[in-house]
Amino acid sequence: MGKILLLVILIMAITTLISSIKIVNTGYVNIVERFGQFHRVLEPGWHLIIPFADFVRRKVSTKQQILDIEPQSVITKDNVKISVDNVIFYKVMSPRDAIYNIEDYKSGIIYSAITNMRNIVGNMSLDEVLSGRDKINSELLRVVDDITDAYGIKILSVEIKNIMPPAEIQEAMEKQMKAERDKRAAILQAEGQKQSEIARAEGEKQAKILQAEAEKEANIRRAEGLKESQLLEAEGKARAIEEVAKAQSKAIEVVNKSIIESGTNETVIALKQVEALQEMAKNPANKLILPNEAVSSLGSISAIAEMLKGNK
Repeated sequence: MGKILLLVILIMAITTLISSIKIVNTGYVNIVERFGQFHRVLEPGWHLIIPFADFVRRKVSTKQQILDIEPQSVITKDNVKISVDNVIFYKVMSPRDAIYNIEDYKSGIIYSAITNMRNIVGNMSLDEVLSGRDKINSELLRVVDDITDAYGIKILSVEIKNIMPPAEIQEAMEKQMKAERDKRAAILQAEGQKQSEIARAEGEKQAKILQAEAEKEANIRRAEGLKESQLLEAEGKARAIEEVAKAQSKAIEVVNKSIIESGTNETVIALKQVEALQEMAKNPANKLILPNEAVSSLGSISAIAEMLKGNK
């Protein structure tokens, strides 16, 4: 009998020891009460508590959590009934406040979001609601976060998932959108045609400019070629005149030399004059202009020259 009692006591001691050990997983905390009053918060890890005196009231997640709020009917400022649903991201910052300052903090978040959503959307028209999601999200986040601070909840983000207007409003909006798309398409087509015509006109303009520049360049080159040709021709004539002048000078020099060597013989002078005239006449570029007296005396000069050649 004593052994049985000892065994029972041993089993109870082991059971009590095991029950006094509490293991808390990462991402969670335990709220512990002692004799019905808050005692402490057990962080992740293992802890020892007093059996029958300490009691774990609630296991609270400290991870980021999501609340998906069901669609709610909301009336806008212009009396349009729409359906709005949103998602709230939150995190428990003070587990003690979340347990003791409100009965159910999740319900508190949901009803705070729904109530303030109706207030915010009720002050906006349908167009403002459809185009102002960011404004609604930021305003709702600010209001709900202020409310949940009292029970240790931090609202991280509020996102509107969908806004559903009535069917007739949707149909009218679709028609309006189609009209806007058709309008934009017509504008784009007109702009495209305009740009095409501008590009074509610019192309024609550039072609005419290039053609005019080409003609101008051709005229310049033609003028330069003509100029070069005239310069070459003038240089040729100048060289010919220079050669003739040299020949004439040489002929005169020869005549003077002959006169000096043979004395002032008129016959010799006449002969030399005839020879000089013959040399000048050989060049087709030379033009001889003789006075009438010289022409009338050419016959006698020529005769004298023939006579002298024969005597020689």
